[in-house]
Amino acid sequence: MTGTAPQTLPTNQPQDADVHHFEVTHAERDIYTVDIRGHRLHVDQPVEAGGTDIAPTPTELFAASLATCVAFYAGRFLHRHGLDQAGLRVRTEFTMATDRPARVDSVHVTIVPPPGLSEQRRAALLAVASHCTVHNTLQQPPEIGIGLAP
Repeated sequence: MTGTAPQTLPTNQPQDADVHHFEVTHAERDIYTVDIRGHRLHVDQPVEAGGTDIAPTPTELFAASLATCVAFYAGRFLHRHGLDQAGLRVRTEFTMATDRPARVDSVHVTIVPPPGLSEQRRAALLAVASHCTVHNTLQQPPEIGIGLAP
C-alpha cells in the first residue's frame, strides 16, 4: 500500500451506505496485487496471454466469486439445519462471449451436496444457495462508475 491518502470518486450512495474499500496495485508485468481487509490476493494472465500464470485471472476470480458465494450460502444452510457440510462442493464452468465487447457469456454452477441429503433438503438447499449475494447482484446489476483520480 502506498502512503498517500486514497482518492475517492463521487458516488450517489446515501450517507449511511455500508461502503467497502480495497486497493489493486501493479506488481510486475501482468501481475496485480489486491489488498482487502488485511488479505492479499494476486491476479495474473496465462503464459499464452503474455502473463506468468502465478495466479488466477480477474475473470476466473469473477466466476469464483459466484461459486464461493453459492458454496457459502449452501454451507450455512446445512449448518443452520444441523446437517453435515462434509462433501459439499460447487463445480463451476464459464464461457467467454465470442463477440465484442469482451465479457463472460455464461456461468454454470453445480452444487454437489453432501451424500445422503434428502430430496426435500436438496430443494431447499438449492433455493437458498441460488439467492446468494453475488447471484443477486448479477441478477440486479449495481451502478458501476469508473473514473480517474485527479
